[in-house]
Amino acid sequence: MNLEQLRSFVEVARFGNFTRAAEELYLSQPSLSRQIAALEQSLGAELFHRARGGSTLTVAGESLLPLARRMLADAESVRRELAELAGLERGRVRLGATPTLCISLVAEVLSAFHAEHPGIELHLSEQGSRGLLDELGSGELDLALIVTSDATTAERFTVTPLLVEELVVVSSAAAAPVTDGPSISLAEVARLPQIVFSSTYDLRSTTDAAFRAAGLTPEVVLEGAEMDAVLRFAERGLGVAIVPAMVLIDRPGLRAVRLEAPTLERTISLARPADVAPTAAVDVMQRTIAETATAFAGRAGETMRVAGGG
Repeated sequence: MNLEQLRSFVEVARFGNFTRAAEELYLSQPSLSRQIAALEQSLGAELFHRARGGSTLTVAGESLLPLARRMLADAESVRRELAELAGLERGRVRLGATPTLCISLVAEVLSAFHAEHPGIELHLSEQGSRGLLDELGSGELDLALIVTSDATTAERFTVTPLLVEELVVVSSAAAAPVTDGPSISLAEVARLPQIVFSSTYDLRSTTDAAFRAAGLTPEVVLEGAEMDAVLRFAERGLGVAIVPAMVLIDRPGLRAVRLEAPTLERTISLARPADVAPTAAVDVMQRTIAETATAFAGRAGETMRVAGGG
């Protein structure tokens, strides 16, 4: 007795007809008949009353039917559990990322991952790096794409640098360029009307520190905006903004210029708990993130490089 024989038996019982059951199972009728005959021989009992008008269950067949259905259901359950362990059909990945990454890298990561593994649930948390690390440490996330780390981070998490990217100055592509040269100094940027991020952004801390170190006070026209709003306001000519090079991909309404040396850079890293082994689905997500990040670096040109790639 095997699962194929049981499946054939259940289908014949359902339709009361060998021909219909064979069509449902994509079998020839002789093959189906042989499976039923082999099952009856192994059990030592006839399972169907065969007649020209159809087939009905014998007493033995009626006794076997609920057991056969249960065995097939259990086999399907085992198959699904194994598929989940393999990360192929079911599972869950909880990913965290900063706002700048959510509108660029993460959008492509999730699109690629879902296309290959549509049965896996995806959960996304969008906030600053420090908040993401808190969620990662408390078990609320499986992975986090962060742009900051420290000694404490290294002790609690496995952190893998992925990309190093420059911060660039963006302005409206419909307006005149903010400089005639290929780059612009921080002092020149300070004299331009600026749109700056919310104080919760790591980017805000980075740019504020750079201006302070240079003894500069930027001219701020709008403060406290989120990433998407900053980019939209810059596109409409309200002012300039200092943003990661990554967010310029597929944004023709913005013009970017690089900062003169010393440039401002940030490292994008993937963090996961150091003491928790990744599930198969999480492992696949890690590979998808790494592959997508490498592709991003290739599209961004000189303003982005793979971490450790020189």
